[in-house]
Amino acid sequence: MSQKELENLRGAQIAQIFQDPMTSLDPTMRIGRQIAEPLMVHKGVKKDKAMAQALEMMKLVGITDAEHRINDYPHQFSGGMRQRIVIAIALINYPEILIADEPTTALDVTIQAQILDLMRELQDKISTSIIFITHDLGVVAGMADRVAVMYAGKIVEYGTVDEIFYNPKHPYTWGLLSSMPTLDTNGEELPSIPGTPPDLLDPPAGDAFAARNPYALKIDTEKEPPFFKVSPTHYAATWLLHPDAPKVTPPIQILQRQEQFAKLQQQLADADLHHQVQEQEEQQ
Repeated sequence: MSQKELENLRGAQIAQIFQDPMTSLDPTMRIGRQIAEPLMVHKGVKKDKAMAQALEMMKLVGITDAEHRINDYPHQFSGGMRQRIVIAIALINYPEILIADEPTTALDVTIQAQILDLMRELQDKISTSIIFITHDLGVVAGMADRVAVMYAGKIVEYGTVDEIFYNPKHPYTWGLLSSMPTLDTNGEELPSIPGTPPDLLDPPAGDAFAARNPYALKIDTEKEPPFFKVSPTHYAATWLLHPDAPKVTPPIQILQRQEQFAKLQQQLADADLHHQVQEQEEQQ
């Protein structure tokens, strides 16, 4: 695409929320004008009408006393309110895709929860898809329908949130989930992934995770693995899924998760069967 085509796309069909709201806002511009600007630039909306829509968006994202605060500057708002303003700017054109890059990392836990609840609510209201980039697995579990796990700049496993959290197949995903504390963690030392990520300016041959992978095979140091199909929605790029690969036992934390997953699937199957029997009885 040309620069002009990209400019037409950004802020209209695709919008982004960044990590630090203070660096995303213009400190010299009133927030009402900042929220209205994408409408004026991308849709040619007149200033008065754009400001009226900006006011409605401020109310939608939960900015209190919006009528009086529309002419305030960013420094007059708290961190949580500034992030709500950034969300309002991103959503004012009702984009098809919203990219949220660590949007709650700079906020305290209470405000973080409020922003996450707001994003879930707004997603339903304006029917937009959200790509949520984060290192916080708790946020992933609470927000995502589908999850893509990345290592060294590439996706190594993707699937539904249940498949990734309860039936992971890539050793890197095993390491991530094993190091995550749960309600059953009782002070014991959590496992960690040894080593450091590779230098992406000089990437290693084969699988980038091989040097840190206790389950690595010889081929991992020679050839990058393709994606292997686990289910119609679940794929993982690991040679361990090759038909000729030796069978390995995942960490105990992963085995426990897989056991929970099997129980969950059985409960869903039993509930579905019960529903079918009820429908048949009602028809009879």
